[in-house]
Amino acid sequence: QLVESGGGSVQSGGSLRLSCTASGSPDSLLYMGWFRQGPGADREGVATTYIGNFFRGSTFYHDSVKGRFTISQDTAKNTVYLQMNSLKPEDTGMYYCAASGTGDGGRWVSRPLDLGIYDSWGQGTQVTVS
Repeated sequence: QLVESGGGSVQSGGSLRLSCTASGSPDSLLYMGWFRQGPGADREGVATTYIGNFFRGSTFYHDSVKGRFTISQDTAKNTVYLQMNSLKPEDTGMYYCAASGTGDGGRWVSRPLDLGIYDSWGQGTQVTVS
């Protein structure tokens, strides 16, 4: 189970930090990521990080958030964070945490922000930038 928190409303240029905590069998997770879905848009990958041993700490970002967003992990707390700085109105949307503990790292290496490689999803947290 994935539980997100930290969303809210902020002015353009502001910051927010999202958190996603995994419960159940967090030790089996291989990678976790953040996705977002804006009004009338498809869900898209924002950032992802590898949790498992082999590529632990590796990250990947959508081009639109590079230099502004940072994904990090705290394995002791089974939590992944998304620090979002210099927020823009186009960052508005519902943000979802996703994870996978199946397969191996190959899928993540080849297509890290592909929705299809994630098999657990949180309920989402709203981010509004005005």
